[in-house]
Amino acid sequence: MAVDNRTEGPGEEPLILTLALDPDSFARFDRERRAHFPARLNRIPAHVTLFHHLPGSAEQDILATLGAACAVLGPMPVRVTGLFSLGKGVAYRMEASAIADLRRDLARQWRPWLTAQDLQPWKPHVTVQNKVTPADARETLARLQTVFVPFEAWAEGLLLWRYMGGPWDALGRFPFAGAD
Repeated sequence: MAVDNRTEGPGEEPLILTLALDPDSFARFDRERRAHFPARLNRIPAHVTLFHHLPGSAEQDILATLGAACAVLGPMPVRVTGLFSLGKGVAYRMEASAIADLRRDLARQWRPWLTAQDLQPWKPHVTVQNKVTPADARETLARLQTVFVPFEAWAEGLLLWRYMGGPWDALGRFPFAGAD
């Protein structure tokens, strides 16, 4: 079921679920996001979104599901394979089959709540630039591609956020078992 942001009360704003990456990978992506994203528009840290819009009214159910799911999983590799154009921005492409399996399981469980966007096949990525001119995006993509070497990051858990009309409010960190 789609949730209409305009009718939600306080505490019922949509929830966003992202991947918690290892500190070095997160720092790299966040540094690049701060360098390339227009500062006035960059209100959130670098992230890999699993779900864009879960209902805030289901927060307690979502928290319980995430706690149980993450308690039985270990850290998982995330292969960073390249860069791609967003037209008016740039993102890193990722491959993460174990995370894709987890996302698929959560999507099955949460299907009645999912929006059209979250029902689409998952394409993991980190956006480091957006909302610039196509020419600026092409320049950034070309510059980043000249130094890019594929690498492996690690997913160490999940992060749940409340969407606050622009910025996000952190609601919880759910480490995978064995993650620091």
